[in-house]
Amino acid sequence: MSGNNWRISNSSITQVDRFKITIDEVLLANKETQNFSYIEFTEGVCILAITEEQKIITLKQYRHPLQSTEIEFPAGMIDENEEPIVAAERELLEETGYHTEHWQSLDYFYPSPGSTTEKIHLFLAENVKKVSHQQLDELENIEVEEVEIKDFCRLVEKGNFRHGAGLACWARYLSKTNN
Repeated sequence: MSGNNWRISNSSITQVDRFKITIDEVLLANKETQNFSYIEFTEGVCILAITEEQKIITLKQYRHPLQSTEIEFPAGMIDENEEPIVAAERELLEETGYHTEHWQSLDYFYPSPGSTTEKIHLFLAENVKKVSHQQLDELENIEVEEVEIKDFCRLVEKGNFRHGAGLACWARYLSKTNN
């Protein structure tokens, strides 16, 4: 595959709440001009947390854009100048009250590279233990549940677990354990 021949001739950025919306005027290889818009995101983390009893920590929380309660893995944004692993440890503790010393990176992925810059770092947290109460933000109302692995597999199979970062995390975990 050849390199990119697009050239940005003009760019505008609009901040809308927590999102930056960028519109680039791009000069294509065929010399035509086209607008290309995308959303800039802060990097994030997603954690597959497994207890000593081999149960997966899941969250149920209301997601306003979907206007439904979704089942997810612990996840969140990386703060400025924060390392991804530190963000993962913080998010797991804040959202669930669970903690562990047993962490493994499962790499990262781009959920929607055609329309966002979002990059999510995936982590496996093993032998997690409940050590405190949740420390939720004012917009968070999260119910934590420990789910048997076989039951979690059924949630995925039946389409009841649709969390994109969680599915990516689960796929990386399965790839790792099946090699």
